[in-house]
Amino acid sequence: MEAVWSGAGGGLGVPGTYGDVPLTPRTLQRNFSAWFRSQPPRWKDVSPSGRRKIPQRFLSSHLNRVIINVSGMRIETQLDTLDRYPNTLLGNREKRRKYYDPVKREYFFDRHRPSAEAILAFYQTHGTLTRPFEVPLDVFTDELKFFEIDPESIAEIRAAEGFVKAKVRKSPQSETQRKVWEMTDCSPDKFRKAKVFSYLCIFFTLLSTGALCAESLPALSGVLTDEHTRFTNPFFVIEAVSAVFFAIEVSLRLYSSPDIRKYTRTKLGLLDLASVVPVVVNAIVLSQVRDAGTVSTVLRYMRFLRSLRVFKLSRYSRGLRIIGQALASSSNDIAMLLFFMAILIVLFAAGMYFVEVNVPGTAYTSIPDGFWWALVTMVTLGYGDMYPTTGLGKFIGSLLALAGILTIALPVPIIVTRFDVIYNTKEDPPEEEEEGEEAAEEMEDAEPRMPESMVSSDRLIPEMIITDCG
Repeated sequence: MEAVWSGAGGGLGVPGTYGDVPLTPRTLQRNFSAWFRSQPPRWKDVSPSGRRKIPQRFLSSHLNRVIINVSGMRIETQLDTLDRYPNTLLGNREKRRKYYDPVKREYFFDRHRPSAEAILAFYQTHGTLTRPFEVPLDVFTDELKFFEIDPESIAEIRAAEGFVKAKVRKSPQSETQRKVWEMTDCSPDKFRKAKVFSYLCIFFTLLSTGALCAESLPALSGVLTDEHTRFTNPFFVIEAVSAVFFAIEVSLRLYSSPDIRKYTRTKLGLLDLASVVPVVVNAIVLSQVRDAGTVSTVLRYMRFLRSLRVFKLSRYSRGLRIIGQALASSSNDIAMLLFFMAILIVLFAAGMYFVEVNVPGTAYTSIPDGFWWALVTMVTLGYGDMYPTTGLGKFIGSLLALAGILTIALPVPIIVTRFDVIYNTKEDPPEEEEEGEEAAEEMEDAEPRMPESMVSSDRLIPEMIITDCG
């Protein structure tokens, strides 16, 4: 397309648009005059009649520009840049047309001004979205939804800020199962019956664990040997009542679970089953096995399994879950720490053995005997059951204590940082729930992502011209 400008104030018969709107002769003349004065003269810019022509390179660059005004901040960019995402508000010509101001020949949005640059940068960087550090996350999210940025990009920016997308766990189809499920698996804050049931679980867990600890006291353990008082023994009664409750709890959870196989593979599901196993095994052993030694050994192991019931409290304690997740996410760092500690233990135990082996009455009779001393010295515990007597041995022990402090202190900030990230992780509720089905939210087991560093929006962005209108 070639347009000719009269140069003497004449009009332009140029069809076309400036952005999305018709281009008037006065607008094109004013823009071309400023452009022509800044360009060196070319013979091809002059028509045979002596009039100056508007070159195609001027029309292609100026007819494709659009001005966006966000609460006084004018941003000029290319239409091709906005057209990269046609499903968004700015990328769709029909959607943005109602925001056009024909007087100022610009699109006006009465929206949050500091968020505008980051949203425009989303188009220019082909989908890279970064929240300005001075803009709150909820405000920035509202702006993204207004400009109809795709939900995947919004979810990514919220995940980078420490928000985890909540899973939707469907409730059972049966009405009876759903009522039981609301009591056993829903949040206690949603249903009163769920709160009562959770209090009962906590009570019997603490009661059973406390009875197990008190049962080992020498003053009380003798009562257990009296066969005539077995069924009247308070510890036996407490364990029997607790076992019945835990059995009922597991039965209700299995009955109401939408996926029994999935429930039995979860950590909490395994703990629920482990709380009932000791009772079943004890009953089988006492009724079938006649060897007193075997019975005593099995009962000791079953008592240990009873102590695992204390982990059932993690279902009702967010703090316990956070600690577990922080340790699980730091497993590689902990493994590296243990590996390095093992190297130091072997090295210093061997050194202490060769230094102290010839000392009369030495406790370092072998290198494996020195492992215990090296471990308690490295963690700065120092029981005092083993200690060096020579000067060189004391020097080696001092070096080990210093090495232990440095070794243990190095991964601690990493674990604390992960704990802080998980502690500040929040859940985004699901966007939509399926009709006719209730949903419960639960935190994902995936490792939470570390928040990305925020970048200031004051940087210069190519293809974007920002002017302040007051």
